[in-house]
Amino acid sequence: MSNVPKLRFKEFNGEWRPFSLGDYFVFRNGINATKEQYGKGYKFINVLDIINNSSITHDKIIGSVDVSEDVFKRNIVEYGDILFQRSSETRSEAGQSNVYLDKNTPATFGGFVIRGKGKRKYAPVFFNYLLKSSKARKEITTKSNGSTRYNVGQETLSEVELAIPAISEQQKIADFLTSVDIRIEQLTRKEELLKQYKKGVMQKIFSQEIRFKADDGSEFPEWEETRLGRLVKRRTNKNTDEAVRLVLTNSASRGIVSQTDYFDKDIANQNNLAGYYVVETNDFVYNPRISSSAPVGPIKRNHLGRGVMSPLYSVFEFISGNLGFYEHYFETSYWHQYMNKIANFGARHDRMNVTTSDFYDMPVPFPSAAEQWKIVRFIENLDNKLAKATNQLNYAKTFKKGLLQQMFV
Repeated sequence: MSNVPKLRFKEFNGEWRPFSLGDYFVFRNGINATKEQYGKGYKFINVLDIINNSSITHDKIIGSVDVSEDVFKRNIVEYGDILFQRSSETRSEAGQSNVYLDKNTPATFGGFVIRGKGKRKYAPVFFNYLLKSSKARKEITTKSNGSTRYNVGQETLSEVELAIPAISEQQKIADFLTSVDIRIEQLTRKEELLKQYKKGVMQKIFSQEIRFKADDGSEFPEWEETRLGRLVKRRTNKNTDEAVRLVLTNSASRGIVSQTDYFDKDIANQNNLAGYYVVETNDFVYNPRISSSAPVGPIKRNHLGRGVMSPLYSVFEFISGNLGFYEHYFETSYWHQYMNKIANFGARHDRMNVTTSDFYDMPVPFPSAAEQWKIVRFIENLDNKLAKATNQLNYAKTFKKGLLQQMFV
């Protein structure tokens, strides 16, 4: 039987029946209002509400619109209604959908949205998952049309054909997938709390609000301060013979990575790498390009292996001090104030303009070697817990993705 899912609850059998979405829903376009009408009045579902939430409730809705009660009632969104994005710049995103799951308070919706209001019994949460399945997305996107933007309309959605089970099986699938989503939400929260805890603890460690003690219970010496240039040596050797072909880049979010993997293509000219710096394992690299996650540019440690980097980067190796200690130190913001102080912002607005001598004059903390090791081991323990939580979350997401592929026809 073709219309049978690969993964199914044992109490159900037989084929799912083919239906068009038009058999289940009546579609309508939303309100087109003037700019003066926005910002007050009834809660108003727009495209961002559809694509940024797993489901929509009244409290999650971003915008509002000032319309008459009559207009609101004609365009009301109630529990179980399905909302679709009408257009997108890419075909793969056209017709994205979501479900309204607020039983207490209705809302309305905008002109870039299509509402599907049920005309037969169905499980709203089931349809929310069904319409996000690969089969449903393919059916919708292949029917979209346009050149610079891809559009779906009421007639297009009405003609989308999908295999749909009886209401009892719909509800069983919805309940099961909801439990999976609850687990994903819990793991996401756990990961976020660990990230926040690590960030807060690191700030306290490097501000010395938290101090460690020696194994015998004695106090460690007070921290000293030194210049970065006293602890490191610049890497300035060029790839003159072009023997090294792996081009690296310094990403604020991912650290030192292969340029090809990061950009999905080679940015550097592979036929002219002679002017690039050779970077060894455990070298540190400063990228002067600023971003929201790296407001003075990131300093990252190279764990990837030998490669080459653009001479726009500053490359250095530590000759004194614990590598892990300074790797974690540069994850904090304590060195940012100095960088902002010495930077010349007369050049590009997206890049720090810092002289070499000023950069290596950066003041950095220098605790005793024993305390540096204590700090590194403590943070590594946090990192291991965070990695475990991230792996659990990724596994749950992959598990759900597999379910969406196998539980629908």
